[in-house]
Amino acid sequence: MANKTFHKLFWLITSTFVSMPAGFSQEPVTMDLDARIAGFLNDHAGTWRDWNVPPADGETLHDLIIKNNFTRALEIGTSTGHSAIWISKALNRTGGKLITIEIDQRRYETAIANFQQAGVSHLIDARLADAHKLVRELDGPFDFVFSDADKEWYQQYMEALLPKLAPGGCFVAHNVRRSGNSRGIASMLDYARSQPDLETMLDSAGAGMSISCKKQP
Repeated sequence: MANKTFHKLFWLITSTFVSMPAGFSQEPVTMDLDARIAGFLNDHAGTWRDWNVPPADGETLHDLIIKNNFTRALEIGTSTGHSAIWISKALNRTGGKLITIEIDQRRYETAIANFQQAGVSHLIDARLADAHKLVRELDGPFDFVFSDADKEWYQQYMEALLPKLAPGGCFVAHNVRRSGNSRGIASMLDYARSQPDLETMLDSAGAGMSISCKKQP
């Protein structure tokens, strides 16, 4: 039933365009790049470690962005770049860009190398920073947020970003299956469900994700 409800939400959500984040330039969408990214993901299947998302979740993120034509994406927790490459593959189709934040320098540097190999560096603004501080400083607006960093801070990330989330935009949180063992995830879900302008669904594929979308006015 949860999957059925999620898919209903998935197909009904719409979004609106807002201007691109400052510092980004529009790049032409090419199917050649789409094929290159797909080839990179295929060649590296089964090699992702360091808390990267499983392919099923990468596909869900990709499809959610494509379906809703999201263009202004933020990721909290880059790791070595698996989810960011899936996100950028979708943004290549929608004409969007991604800001991604990683606090660990080794993972950040590996991600940068992966972005270059996949051909998506021009779609990604990768920041080596503490998301606790940077998230509050970012101007937005965003129409897609993916949170996959420290679970204890999930609610704080959501609270900081909801005012910057465009109507129709979605805040996606990873590893929600761990809610029974994490106060951070449980409190974030309670907070999301208490917001009258959010509709929250759970996707049980992969590692489990919550998808909280801001209602249109």
